[in-house]
Amino acid sequence: MKTAVLFVFLATFVNSTYAQNSCAMAATEKKLAGAAKTSFLKKCEKDARAACASDEVSQRTSGAAKDAHIKKCVKEAVGN
Repeated sequence: MKTAVLFVFLATFVNSTYAQNSCAMAATEKKLAGAAKTSFLKKCEKDARAACASDEVSQRTSGAAKDAHIKKCVKEAVGN
């Protein structure tokens, strides 16, 4: 059981780290600025929120714990 929990935690960490790099870096790689960058990051946040809300951790939790997880996951994905 402890191994499974550790695996889920590590998988979530790796996925959130990858997402963080992809959103912030994608905006930089596309050389976006101003309104285009804002729009891109807003869409990225929306997509990240949907992904975070449907991940395994969100499915197993509820209430404040779920909200905190989603908030942290989205923050990491957007890169803020």
